[in-house]
This record gives sequence, structure tokens and C-alpha cells, in this order.
Amino acid sequence: MVQLWRRATRSTSSFSGSVELVTTELIDGFGRVHHDLRISVTDRCNFRCTYCMPQEGMEWRAREEILTFEEIERLARIMVERYGVDSIRLTGGEPTVRARLPLLVEKLAALGVDLSMTTNGVSLPLLADELKRAGLKRLNISLDSFRADRFLELTRRDELQRTLAGIDAALEAGFDPVKINVVIMRGINDDEILDFAEFGREKGVIVRFIEFMPLDADEIWNNSLVVTQSEIVDILGAEYDLESVVRTSAPATRWRYADGKGEIGVVASVSESFCESCDRVRITADGQFRSCLFATEETDVRALLRDGSSDDVVAEALERTVAAKWAGHQINQVQFIRPRRSMSEIGG
Repeated sequence: MVQLWRRATRSTSSFSGSVELVTTELIDGFGRVHHDLRISVTDRCNFRCTYCMPQEGMEWRAREEILTFEEIERLARIMVERYGVDSIRLTGGEPTVRARLPLLVEKLAALGVDLSMTTNGVSLPLLADELKRAGLKRLNISLDSFRADRFLELTRRDELQRTLAGIDAALEAGFDPVKINVVIMRGINDDEILDFAEFGREKGVIVRFIEFMPLDADEIWNNSLVVTQSEIVDILGAEYDLESVVRTSAPATRWRYADGKGEIGVVASVSESFCESCDRVRITADGQFRSCLFATEETDVRALLRDGSSDDVVAEALERTVAAKWAGHQINQVQFIRPRRSMSEIGG
């Protein structure tokens, strides 16, 4: 029988100085300790990526259904102060379409966590400096093709140049590292793997290749479209001398270039799942708490936040959800069940 709650001491910092907190680690029934929180701040997006949402017919959540900045901050504070969460990533939809986003960044940065964000990059020429000043530390920028026609087909938006400008803006603002997320799909963009590697080496950004996962709204996913980690590494290894980097709880398996010009990563959710080391939990834009990206059940913490429930009651709901987390998502097995929500509704 696994002990689900364990006392631990950690140090954090705030604007008033260093504070030592005694926390209870958030452990599931398989002994996994959860330190990474993904927060979706909106279900809306200015792209319509084919593997993320349908071209038409999306019904956006009403404003009153979306968590306020104060509610997000409260949930994050509970996770940080009670459970030692030390990494928070903002996601969407597209997080930069949320009005006054730097204000939320400032609130969360004050918790003393490693604060990052995943974005499509098109708003960064306007927002990068402000987000950096507010306390955002790292950026992941999604980019799946350097070909304008292919970019348009994949995103249903003619915004390649603005995305590239957003990468430049992130670098100029001083974000380090800047990571480029590339969803690789067979017969669609797998012929650009080496182009992305060279781009990363020249720009000084880290490219992360992501296996195509069954979270697309139009349900076009099938296993034949998945370019596996081993295939990607074989392609790169034929061109570059790669050295393996010791694996952490992060989702990407990493390799560095032997000549010192950076590194690449592969998120092999399908072919070589890393569920046994997963330390991530998620909050959707409408306040549903999920213990797994592929979870089929959610916990409505928004209702608790709005009915006057204490932090203790909210925390108990979080603990119950994590305690019930399953061993893994079971992609490629007959018992796999697709989540009811698409990626845009869950948050990456």
C-alpha cells in the first residue's frame, strides 16, 4: 500500500524574502510525486491547428465560466504552499489572447516558481518584453513547418512570418531557454526534421519534436501518422553526432550535439510513454482539475472556489483526484479511451 501523503520541507522566495515552507507532497497510488502544474488560461485561440481543434463549430466558454486571475492565483498558491509544486506552465488555447495576461504572470511569479508558457508566438512581438518583466521565465513556441503553404494548411492561418518574428522577439527579450515545439506527422511535415534541427542550432533555441497524439478534434489520428522517437533520432543521428542527456521527470528525452551547438528533445508520448515518471497535473480554463492529459474524468474545482469552500476543502478535492490517477494512458491498447475534450479545451 503506497503512502499517499508525505511531509517535506522546501524553500521558496517572494518579494518579501526567502520563506521556508513545510509541505505535503502530492503522491498518487503509484508513488509518483507531482510538482508540475499546467494551467490553461483560455480555451480560445487565434489559430485552428488541424491536430488541435476543428476549423468551424467551436463553442467558446462564456466569460463567466472561465477562471478569473484571482481564482487561478488561489489554486496555484494552494498547490505551491501545500504540495511543493515548483513549476507552473501557462497554456491555452492560446494564452496570449487572454486580456491583461502579464498581470496574471506577475501574480504567479510572486509564488517563486519556475514559470513558463506555451504559445504560438504571433503576439510575442507585442508582449514578450512585458511578459519577461512580469516574471515569466521560459517560453515554448509552437511551429510545425517552415513552408508557408504547409503552415497555412496546418494552422488554417497565414501567420508563418509573425510566428518567426515571435521567436526573434522572445530571444531579444532575453528568454532562456526558448524551445520550439514541433508536432511531427508522417507524410505531412516529417521531411522537415533536419530543417528544424539546423534552425535550432543557428538560432540557439531548443527544438522539441512531439509525437502526434490522439487529441485532435476531428479524430484524424491513427498510428500510421506517428513518427516515432527512434525514427526521429535515427534521422538526426545520420547527420549529427548526438550524445544522450540523463532523463529527468520532464516529458522530453534529450540529446545534445557533440559539437556543443545546443540540444534537441523528443516527446514520445505514443511510442515510448513516460507515464511512470509523470509529475504533471492540469487545470482547464473552466476550472476542471485533471490528473492526466488523457484523463476521462475531471474534478470541478471552479464550483468549490465559487461556493465559499475553504482552502482545506479545495485541497482535499485535489488530493482525491491525484490519488485516483491511473498508471498510464494506454494509447495503442484496445482499452484506450479518447478524452471527451480536444487539446485546445484541455491545455497542453
